[in-house]
Amino acid sequence: MSPRFDAIGLVASDMAASVTFYRRLGFAFPEGAEDAPHAEAELPGGLRLLLDTEETVRSFLPGWQPPAGGGRASLALRCDSPSEVDSVYETLVDAGHHGELKPWDAFWGQRYAVVLDPDGNGVDLFAPLPGAGQ
Repeated sequence: MSPRFDAIGLVASDMAASVTFYRRLGFAFPEGAEDAPHAEAELPGGLRLLLDTEETVRSFLPGWQPPAGGGRASLALRCDSPSEVDSVYETLVDAGHHGELKPWDAFWGQRYAVVLDPDGNGVDLFAPLPGAGQ
């Protein structure tokens, strides 16, 4: 018996805002997920992104409180090209989400940017730069 990585779980303070944010990034949450206490989107490769409301978490962990300050988790999303990093970043920022790090050409050979989801979790956007060999 060996545990295997299956899902990434995030706690959402506003399920509708979180579902909307992740749908903009291409996550396929089912219709009605905005109003659900728990929502799942299947990811390529069989992993899943799980969202639970704070109330849901408190129902099985009485006394649980969300961590202060955010920034304790991040997701890294590979884009098809450096220009897609820029366009996805702009789309999210134009929709009112906080751009934590504007797109830049990182010294490790990637176009890289960071946007925060509605709960302050980092969403890293990246793509290999031409000639970087990634």
